[in-house]
Amino acid sequence: MRIIVIGAGKVGYALAEHLIAEEHDVIVIDKDDDVISRCSGSLDALCLKGNGANAKILLEAGVEKANIVIASTENDETNMLACLISKRLGAQYTIARIRDPEFNESQMLLQNELGIDVAINPERATALEISRLLRYPFAGSIESFAKGQVEMVEFKAAQQDPFVGIPIKIISSEVPSMPRVLYAVIERNNQVIIPDGDFIIQAGDRVFVSADMLKITDYFRFLGRNRQKIRSVMVLGGGRISYYLSRLIIPMGIHVTLFEINPEKARTLSELLPKVDVILGDGTDEDLIEEQGLSQMDAFISLSNRDEENLISGMHASRCGVPKVIVKNSRMSHLDILSDLGLDSVISPQFITCSTILRYVRARENSNGTKIERLYRLVDGKAEAMEFIAMKGDAYIGIPLKDLVIRQGMLVAVIVRQGKVIVPFGNDHIEAGDHVVIIACESGVSDLNEVIYR
Repeated sequence: MRIIVIGAGKVGYALAEHLIAEEHDVIVIDKDDDVISRCSGSLDALCLKGNGANAKILLEAGVEKANIVIASTENDETNMLACLISKRLGAQYTIARIRDPEFNESQMLLQNELGIDVAINPERATALEISRLLRYPFAGSIESFAKGQVEMVEFKAAQQDPFVGIPIKIISSEVPSMPRVLYAVIERNNQVIIPDGDFIIQAGDRVFVSADMLKITDYFRFLGRNRQKIRSVMVLGGGRISYYLSRLIIPMGIHVTLFEINPEKARTLSELLPKVDVILGDGTDEDLIEEQGLSQMDAFISLSNRDEENLISGMHASRCGVPKVIVKNSRMSHLDILSDLGLDSVISPQFITCSTILRYVRARENSNGTKIERLYRLVDGKAEAMEFIAMKGDAYIGIPLKDLVIRQGMLVAVIVRQGKVIVPFGNDHIEAGDHVVIIACESGVSDLNEVIYR
């Protein structure tokens, strides 16, 4: 597909890299000389200097032939205007990054009037991710599939877990009372593994299990993981993520204490969030946050604009015994390092935004034939979950999975049939219209027939 990326900051550059790797024809537009110079030297793409909301620049980029235009600059108004002009000039599909909470209130109206097909709000998406982590405090990450009917939860295996040291294929017979879930992905020593039946999980492994929400809840209750409830949260930084997060978790009965060093911003937040204890002060001041009850908190979330402050504050909260620590990190390349330091829940708004946009791109790419509904990046981008809709007439329809060939390094993780969630095993089969979630360690798969065949 021909894809124009407007704005080559962290998100735009990462998007362009992924899209080029998937063999799309990518054109990058940015008004900064240094950014364009960097892109020209490292990306196999046409790089144009100029304002992405300028019709002349868009026409030079071939917008009339563009399948998708992605506006990802730092300026919401520029992104909206770029999408409007692109649509008027003939672009088929537009995606805009829109961050301001004021625009969020009238998002549907803006999308309809400005020709924006998809509006992505990185801060709100990040807040949603954090709220899910607060629901499962023991989890490192959580993904939901099939319109929220299926969840995949990451956690660290402990020595006392009954599945440790047992081949996966006999876990259900060795521990029959444990709810049956699918062990979808294992990460060990920074290596991602799609496990087969002979694989043995070890203590310390990062384990990703999937099932419907009820079974996942029962599974972690059996393991004794979900005894902890989050009732109080301390948040460092009063940015947009903190605002959205507070709006999400206050109705959940969670008390929020929020630190903001800027007097004007702190005053505004106290007016917008009357049920939040907004404290004017430096949230990186260890004495101050301990004075405000850090060690009694159920969770600590560091959302400042400086990665170094988030890292240090998160490590301090962990040392003080806070059960759940979540830190924001803007550099996607540092996620492995932070995990090694014991910070299991690291949130990257750039990574979330990039992954969300790529889902829509992949869905547009496969609008004919076996259809990808969603694409999810897992294990810090080292694996993918792809949600397909099975098509009538495909060779695998109606045949038990044990009698089919599953491409190496891939796994059929979930089947959703008429609203019913099936965690598939050998005797299960796929029917036309089923939503099928595939887990893979490689990118670029675009058709379910490439994964499952006779």
